[in-house]
Amino acid sequence: MPPRRRPQFTQESIDQQLQQIHLLDQASSSENLEQLGPIIKQIHANRQQEAYLRTLQGLIDSKDAEIESICGDNYQEFISSVSTLFSIKSYTTNLREKITTLDASVSQVGKSLVEKKKALLQTKKTAANLDEAIDGLQACLRVLDVVNRVGEMVREGKYWSALRSLEDIESMPPTSLSTTPLFQHLLSSLPSLRGQIKDAVTASMKQWLLDIRNVSAQIGQLALEAMELRTRRWRSRREKDPMLKSSRVGSAVEVITYEKTEYNVLDNEQLRVDFKPLYECIHIYTALDSLDEIRRSYQADRKAQSDLIIPEPLPVSSLSSITQEIVGYFIVENHVLNTTGSFRSEREVEDLWDALINRLSKAVEDALRNEKDPDTYLKVKEALLGSVMALESYAYSTGSIHSVILRLFEKYVSILETKFGKRFENIVAQDDFQPMYVEKSSEKDEVLETVWLTREQRDELEQSSAPLNLPWSQGFYLSCQDIRNFVQNFYQFIEGVSQHHRNIDELLSKSLDTILCDYISDSIARRAQSTTNLSQLAQIITNLEHFDIACSELERSLTNIRSSQRGGTIRINAAASFAATRTKALARMTEAMSSKLDDFFGLSEYDWTPKSREGAPSMYLYELVNWLTTVVDSLALKDAHKEEAYRGAVAYIASCFMDFLTGRDIPMMNENAIANLLLDVDFLDEELKRSGHSHSAAFTELRSTASVVMSDAVNAYLVASIRQTSYAAVKPKRLQALLEKLARYGLECRDAPSRERGEKRKKEAEAVGRLFPGENR
Repeated sequence: MPPRRRPQFTQESIDQQLQQIHLLDQASSSENLEQLGPIIKQIHANRQQEAYLRTLQGLIDSKDAEIESICGDNYQEFISSVSTLFSIKSYTTNLREKITTLDASVSQVGKSLVEKKKALLQTKKTAANLDEAIDGLQACLRVLDVVNRVGEMVREGKYWSALRSLEDIESMPPTSLSTTPLFQHLLSSLPSLRGQIKDAVTASMKQWLLDIRNVSAQIGQLALEAMELRTRRWRSRREKDPMLKSSRVGSAVEVITYEKTEYNVLDNEQLRVDFKPLYECIHIYTALDSLDEIRRSYQADRKAQSDLIIPEPLPVSSLSSITQEIVGYFIVENHVLNTTGSFRSEREVEDLWDALINRLSKAVEDALRNEKDPDTYLKVKEALLGSVMALESYAYSTGSIHSVILRLFEKYVSILETKFGKRFENIVAQDDFQPMYVEKSSEKDEVLETVWLTREQRDELEQSSAPLNLPWSQGFYLSCQDIRNFVQNFYQFIEGVSQHHRNIDELLSKSLDTILCDYISDSIARRAQSTTNLSQLAQIITNLEHFDIACSELERSLTNIRSSQRGGTIRINAAASFAATRTKALARMTEAMSSKLDDFFGLSEYDWTPKSREGAPSMYLYELVNWLTTVVDSLALKDAHKEEAYRGAVAYIASCFMDFLTGRDIPMMNENAIANLLLDVDFLDEELKRSGHSHSAAFTELRSTASVVMSDAVNAYLVASIRQTSYAAVKPKRLQALLEKLARYGLECRDAPSRERGEKRKKEAEAVGRLFPGENR
């Protein structure tokens, strides 16, 4: 391998390298020796230090020669320049001395001017400090003026402006005043000023609450008057339009109509309620983030006011004014609830409502606990109902007041029953039970408008001309009149009350049944039991028939009335009571007639052991029949009742005759007496048949019993089959008694045949007694 050729360094290459490292760069202000390292490293690597140094020394020498050449060419100019510079230096030295002298003189002259300038600057600085102090004082005065105006605004009632002023002070931009103790003291006093505003607006609201309490009664009075006017207007319209008959005040139809003439009880010609103090208080407390505090305070204050509305005990005479205050109180609460956003909740108002209504209910019931006057109950109901109707229009739930009214209604009905019951008892007690006499047609029409009759009865009486006797007595007319008054008073209380018709109908049915049964029917029954006059008893029976008719007609008319009001059916069950009383009256008539018949039987003077039989009936029977037919036919009764009277009289006569035969009052008799008695029976039967009142069945037992003896058929009677077919009406005990009387007579006779017959009757009596021991005793 041939040896590597060493590079040769020329002057140009070295110059070029030096230029690269800026050693010879005249524009460069610093030497860049970092690039010299690679060149020296290359020289040592090639071991050309000597050659490179030689070359570099040659370059230095050439450059020195070049410098000497340049200096030689410009030497004269350099010398000339140096001379010039020396001249300039001498001029400069002279000028410096003159300037120094001038400066000394100027300094001497300006020293006093500098002192004056310093004094002027100090004066300006002092003036600037004074201006700053004045500005600070003016700023303080403005703040103090705002604070002072806050107090004035509070006194003037401008609470929101006062609060905004405090906020303006607090939100002032930072100034030199902000760091002063005075301003810091003002800032520290802002909570106290806010407290003063809060106290002032609270006091304003408290005074407003007191004023509201004082005008609540007037608000309620205006609301009740407006409701009364509204009720009258609707009643008038309802009378004109039959389709509105079942719509009450507060119904959808009525509400739509009433909205056209809305009346504001809080803002009218007579009264204007200003809620500004309350709104301001709410606004201020909201701004102070203390709304819950004023809400609790307001609720407590209103609760305390509601507690003062109802006194204890409650005077019934002042209930009207109390209900006015209650209505006004809750109208205000309704307005506050609807106009203050979240300040009041429905729950809070409902709590006040429930508490007050519960106290009112208890106070009213306590006040009426011993009250017996129904008119007082009506007044209480009107007061409560007015408040109900007024507050219902403000969306209050009045169900609890309705419940109180219905409870009062039950007591009212009970008192009404007692009151009218006494009147009915007096009517029955004072009734003469004679047909009612009317002299004029107008009187007749008035009576017919009052009593309840069937259409046929009414038409018949309307065609009759006055004067005339009506089929009922004065008591029936007065009773119908008072029943109508009772029903009117009954519905007078419930009018306008929102109620369950079925409950009201049931209560009316029960009340009418109580009056009709307990006070009218029972009173008539007692009066009938104490009456012996047959004409009065007949009138009582007629009255009871008309009461029976009145029950059904009253039930029908009341049901028609209630159906037009969407009510239920009225059920009156008193007809059964009147029917039972009529039965008692008929029985009492029979008893009265029996008492008179006893007088006739007292005149009978029968001979129970005659020697022979009579050919004609007893004389007293003629008078008896004449009296019976005359009296019964003259009674103002239906034919059916007359027949029942005849039946009762004949049955009593038959029982008297039977008592003659089998009773203990007559110890003995003979067959002739029995024959005479049968003759009288036949006479009575024939007379009654001739007068059209045949009641032969009443004498069946008597005739059958007598026939057993008279036909000497005792042995046949002892045969069961014959007894059941031919002598079913004969009672063994009575037959035995009759046989014993005949036996006793025979045994007391002195002749042998009679004694034998007596022994026979005795044995027959014993046989009948043994055959049926204890039967029909």
